[in-house]
Amino acid sequence: MVNAPRPIAKYDVVDGLGRPRMAEPLTFELPASRHREYSVALGDGPRRPVQVFAADPGRGVAILDLDGVPRSTMRLFSEAAAPDAGNAIAARPVVEADGVVRLDTGAFELELCRGTARGTTDSKWGIRHFMDNVQGVDLIPGGDNAIGGVYAPFFTPENGLINPPEHAIADVVPVEVGPLLHHYRMTVRIPDGLLPELRGKWITIDWTFTAGTPWFERHYRLSEFGTEVDGRSVVNKLTVGDEFEAGADALVFDRFATWGATTFREGAPYSAILARSVRRIVAEISDDSPAELRAYRDAIAGDITAANWDWYWRLFSAWEDFLPHDRIREELAAVRAEAHRASDAADRFWNVTVDPLGVDVPAAVQSTIFVGPADRSAALSTKTGYGMVWWTSKPSGGFDIQQRRESGWSNWGTNSENERPELPNDVRIRTAYGPYGADWAGVADALASPVRVGAPTDVMQSPDTEEEQA
Repeated sequence: MVNAPRPIAKYDVVDGLGRPRMAEPLTFELPASRHREYSVALGDGPRRPVQVFAADPGRGVAILDLDGVPRSTMRLFSEAAAPDAGNAIAARPVVEADGVVRLDTGAFELELCRGTARGTTDSKWGIRHFMDNVQGVDLIPGGDNAIGGVYAPFFTPENGLINPPEHAIADVVPVEVGPLLHHYRMTVRIPDGLLPELRGKWITIDWTFTAGTPWFERHYRLSEFGTEVDGRSVVNKLTVGDEFEAGADALVFDRFATWGATTFREGAPYSAILARSVRRIVAEISDDSPAELRAYRDAIAGDITAANWDWYWRLFSAWEDFLPHDRIREELAAVRAEAHRASDAADRFWNVTVDPLGVDVPAAVQSTIFVGPADRSAALSTKTGYGMVWWTSKPSGGFDIQQRRESGWSNWGTNSENERPELPNDVRIRTAYGPYGADWAGVADALASPVRVGAPTDVMQSPDTEEEQA
């Protein structure tokens, strides 16, 4: 008879939520040992693999299903689990020319890209393909947008609409790559714009994906700064934008909600004012104008409301150089002054809904709503029942939500009106996707309530440790 392995340590696992969790990543301290392979078991359950962190061999991660009990015991073994015990992350061939890695996590298939700095939506850094493995639908099928971009304080009229995801190439390095967890660090040097105080800035984003987990995490750090946007001081806040581009009449989301209640107002005066300015300047472009301006005129000649948002701002970008910087300053100063007044016009009142599915965004004025502060939010599809749920470790002071049937573009942005950033710096974002429907708030609560694993107890000396002490 083969002796069952003995645990070499035990851990208290505390889950205050009381809700079952699937494929939850648990990180924990490892006891001092020469062992390189471990496994864990929750209670008397089966043993599951452990990935020891290459950058920190004193810590490891395991992926476990939890049944929602408030407290349980996890046992650590100095032997590997069976090869087929649990999910493992698999690498797939990248689709995009700038793809860094394409992963099948078991829950999702996604592609992380470094960007190409061509100034177009398909040149962005971030996640440019994202698919739930059960649903089998890529939310960005052509790679023509991205999850994870940082926009304001750089993408503002004051700074000349510098768009970091489209105007810069990210450096991406692997920090941890193993069967259970992949961690990539993305670093971006922001192109300089019109404002001196925003020059020479950097963004660092840590992306973490775990095997089978129906959510992923990112951590944003931005160089410290202070500036003004829309006539108000902004210190160390940023706009993170998750964008989905599915094609005309193919919206992936048609509702938006925040936890508890959704406070919102409809419409986007700023974008309407910007579009009006674009039309006026395009009308001035002649066949004798520079080729770039003529190409822009030809591209925008149709219905601008059916175009991607990029066409609204590109003409006024200091990076694009369609117009001289002095002309850009003059035009955007006028846009900024009018939008500042229009955003708080008397007929733009605030609304509140407690409907768990939130607001019918495509039916709103300009298919746009601006939403009040929250740390938990969701974009939902009444057609598929699927939804994307976000938790931010620091509440965002507002959100810019757009869901346009004409172009199939959906936007989740952590900014208020007139491109004012609202998400505090040094922030973590957990993002889940699945068939959540009206139950999305429970998913958000799980994202906001991580499981706690205590320090190892009942540590047993392994033979190699005893030899060291002899």
